[in-house]
Amino acid sequence: MRLLLTWLINAAALFALPFLMSSVTVTNVGAALVAALVLGLVNTLVRPVLVLLTLPVTFLSLGLFLLVINALLFWGVAHFVEGFHVEGFWSAFLAAILYSVISWALSTLLLKNNGNA
Repeated sequence: MRLLLTWLINAAALFALPFLMSSVTVTNVGAALVAALVLGLVNTLVRPVLVLLTLPVTFLSLGLFLLVINALLFWGVAHFVEGFHVEGFWSAFLAAILYSVISWALSTLLLKNNGNA
């Protein structure tokens, strides 16, 4: 149940982005749901491999290169999912940060941990 709620929260965060940034468009709720699912899968399966492959650059940049990886993955999902569009890399960079902040805030407000892991 928690996984479903997290997915819905991420879709809501994604659906809120066009209201904050004109360079991001989400055509409908279905596109937001699919994009949130694909983003979750990409962050689960592809991101760890990219982080491992770029470890020297990430180390030299004191971890800031992870923001670039997040932006590239966000931008890539926007190219892959129909109904979800990001205009360019820098828009994806800022959108990925905003998406993370909105998702974190909504998760903090809506999901109660109650001390259970």
